Amino acid sequence: MERMKAWAPRVLSIVRIMVGLLYLEHGTQKLFQFPYNQFVPHVDLLSLNGAAAMMETFGSPLIILGLFTQPVAFLFSGEMAIGYFLRFAPKSFFPATNGGEVLILFSFVYLYFAFAGAGEWSLDSWLAKRRKSGS
Repeated sequence: MERMKAWAPRVLSIVRIMVGLLYLEHGTQKLFQFPYNQFVPHVDLLSLNGAAAMMETFGSPLIILGLFTQPVAFLFSGEMAIGYFLRFAPKSFFPATNGGEVLILFSFVYLYFAFAGAGEWSLDSWLAKRRKSGS
Protein backbone atom coordinates (compact mmCIF):
# COMPACT_ATOMS: atom_id res chain seq x y z
CA MET A 1 0.00 0.00 0.00
CA GLU A 2 2.83 2.42 0.78
CA ARG A 3 4.31 1.84 -2.66
CA MET A 4 1.00 2.83 -4.25
CA LYS A 5 0.76 5.96 -2.05
CA ALA A 6 4.21 7.01 -3.24
CA TRP A 7 2.91 6.96 -6.83
CA ALA A 8 -0.18 9.08 -6.10
CA PRO A 9 1.37 12.42 -7.21
CA ARG A 10 2.58 10.82 -10.44
CA VAL A 11 -0.75 9.18 -11.17
CA LEU A 12 -2.42 12.54 -10.50
CA SER A 13 -0.17 13.97 -13.22
CA ILE A 14 -1.07 11.19 -15.65
CA VAL A 15 -4.80 11.70 -15.03
CA ARG A 16 -4.37 15.48 -15.44
CA ILE A 17 -2.58 15.04 -18.77
CA MET A 18 -5.20 12.63 -20.12
CA VAL A 19 -8.11 14.82 -18.99
CA GLY A 20 -6.40 17.83 -20.57
CA LEU A 21 -5.97 15.99 -23.87
CA LEU A 22 -9.62 14.93 -23.89
CA TYR A 23 -10.72 18.46 -23.08
CA LEU A 24 -8.51 19.90 -25.82
CA GLU A 25 -10.28 17.64 -28.28
CA HIS A 26 -13.65 19.15 -27.29
CA GLY A 27 -12.36 22.63 -28.02
CA THR A 28 -10.73 21.77 -31.34
CA GLN A 29 -13.90 20.03 -32.49
CA LYS A 30 -15.85 23.22 -31.94
CA LEU A 31 -13.25 25.63 -33.36
CA PHE A 32 -11.58 23.64 -36.12
CA GLN A 33 -13.94 20.70 -36.72
CA PHE A 34 -11.06 18.41 -35.74
CA PRO A 35 -11.45 15.59 -35.06
CA TYR A 36 -14.57 15.75 -37.17
CA ASN A 37 -17.88 14.90 -35.50
CA GLN A 38 -21.08 15.54 -37.42
CA PHE A 39 -22.92 16.28 -34.17
CA VAL A 40 -20.56 19.08 -33.09
CA PRO A 41 -21.27 22.19 -35.13
CA HIS A 42 -18.72 24.94 -35.74
CA VAL A 43 -19.37 27.71 -33.21
CA ASP A 44 -19.66 31.47 -33.49
CA LEU A 45 -16.66 32.85 -31.61
CA LEU A 46 -18.76 35.68 -30.14
CA SER A 47 -21.23 33.26 -28.54
CA LEU A 48 -21.19 31.49 -25.19
CA ASN A 49 -20.21 28.28 -26.99
CA GLY A 50 -17.45 30.18 -28.77
CA ALA A 51 -16.06 31.40 -25.46
CA ALA A 52 -16.18 27.84 -24.12
CA ALA A 53 -14.41 26.53 -27.23
CA MET A 54 -11.67 29.15 -26.84
CA MET A 55 -11.22 28.28 -23.16
CA GLU A 56 -11.08 24.57 -23.93
CA THR A 57 -8.67 24.93 -26.85
CA PHE A 58 -6.25 27.41 -25.36
CA GLY A 59 -6.57 26.52 -21.67
CA SER A 60 -6.15 22.78 -22.10
CA PRO A 61 -2.45 23.03 -22.97
CA LEU A 62 -1.95 24.70 -19.58
CA ILE A 63 -3.64 21.73 -17.91
CA ILE A 64 -1.60 19.26 -19.99
CA LEU A 65 1.66 21.00 -19.05
CA GLY A 66 0.55 21.47 -15.46
CA LEU A 67 0.99 25.24 -15.56
CA PHE A 68 -1.40 27.43 -13.53
CA THR A 69 -3.33 24.20 -12.99
CA GLN A 70 -5.36 25.22 -9.97
CA PRO A 71 -6.88 28.47 -11.26
CA VAL A 72 -7.42 27.07 -14.77
CA ALA A 73 -9.02 23.91 -13.38
CA PHE A 74 -11.30 26.02 -11.18
CA LEU A 75 -12.46 27.99 -14.25
CA PHE A 76 -12.98 24.78 -16.23
CA SER A 77 -14.98 23.24 -13.39
CA GLY A 78 -17.28 26.24 -13.40
CA GLU A 79 -17.52 26.24 -17.20
CA MET A 80 -18.67 22.63 -17.19
CA ALA A 81 -21.15 23.22 -14.37
CA ILE A 82 -22.68 26.18 -16.22
CA GLY A 83 -22.76 24.20 -19.47
CA TYR A 84 -24.50 21.33 -17.74
CA PHE A 85 -27.18 23.48 -16.13
CA LEU A 86 -27.82 25.50 -19.29
CA ARG A 87 -27.88 22.68 -21.81
CA PHE A 88 -28.58 19.35 -20.14
CA ALA A 89 -30.34 19.82 -16.79
CA PRO A 90 -33.49 21.28 -18.39
CA LYS A 91 -33.96 18.06 -20.40
CA SER A 92 -34.15 15.75 -17.38
CA PHE A 93 -33.14 15.53 -13.74
CA PHE A 94 -31.00 12.43 -14.39
CA PRO A 95 -27.63 12.89 -16.12
CA ALA A 96 -27.84 9.38 -17.59
CA THR A 97 -30.98 10.39 -19.48
CA ASN A 98 -30.18 14.03 -20.30
CA GLY A 99 -26.74 13.32 -21.83
CA GLY A 100 -24.77 15.45 -19.40
CA GLU A 101 -22.64 12.81 -17.66
CA VAL A 102 -19.45 13.95 -19.41
CA LEU A 103 -19.91 17.55 -18.28
CA ILE A 104 -20.54 16.52 -14.69
CA LEU A 105 -17.50 14.25 -14.73
CA PHE A 106 -15.27 16.98 -16.20
CA SER A 107 -16.64 19.49 -13.70
CA PHE A 108 -15.81 17.34 -10.68
CA VAL A 109 -12.43 16.16 -11.99
CA TYR A 110 -11.44 19.78 -12.60
CA LEU A 111 -12.75 20.73 -9.15
CA TYR A 112 -10.46 18.05 -7.73
CA PHE A 113 -7.48 19.43 -9.70
CA ALA A 114 -8.31 22.92 -8.41
CA PHE A 115 -7.71 21.65 -4.87
CA ALA A 116 -5.17 18.84 -5.40
CA GLY A 117 -2.93 20.65 -7.86
CA ALA A 118 -1.11 19.30 -10.87
CA GLY A 119 0.88 16.44 -9.39
CA GLU A 120 4.58 15.72 -9.45
CA TRP A 121 5.10 15.80 -13.21
CA SER A 122 4.08 19.37 -13.94
CA LEU A 123 5.51 22.80 -14.56
CA ASP A 124 3.75 23.99 -11.40
CA SER A 125 5.74 21.43 -9.37
CA TRP A 126 8.98 22.28 -11.16
CA LEU A 127 8.49 26.02 -10.56
CA ALA A 128 7.68 25.43 -6.88
CA LYS A 129 10.88 23.40 -6.45
CA ARG A 130 12.92 26.16 -8.14
CA ARG A 131 11.39 28.82 -5.90
CA LYS A 132 12.06 26.71 -2.83
CA SER A 133 15.71 26.13 -3.75
CA GLY A 134 16.17 29.82 -4.53
CA SER A 135 17.24 29.31 -8.15
